[in-house]
Amino acid sequence: MPRFMSLIRLDEQTSGRPGPEVEERMKALFEEITKAGVMLETAGLTPASEGTRLTWSGGRLSATDGPFTETKEVVGGYAILQTKDKAEALEWARRFLQVHPEEWSITCEVRQIEEPPGA
Repeated sequence: MPRFMSLIRLDEQTSGRPGPEVEERMKALFEEITKAGVMLETAGLTPASEGTRLTWSGGRLSATDGPFTETKEVVGGYAILQTKDKAEALEWARRFLQVHPEEWSITCEVRQIEEPPGA
């Protein structure tokens, strides 16, 4: 079965922390997706202000510490899902997004993980 990575993008300035009601809905969804055998791994990420970007360009390596002012949205978390197809992965991502408050602006990018040759 194919694996998919979902990358959660959000605006750290406007999203804030989820309240107890959102956390309860999230917990219930995570229990359901884990019980279904779909969720392989998930985690939130520390704020972008604590991150560092390494860039390779023109044969030179540079490092930039966060926050990254040129970026409005940052990756705030990820999940690795194993589903029968992309449609199922998108359905779980849709359900995940709908757990969040209506006033949030959050994006979930879903991409299939390429398996190594011979896997």
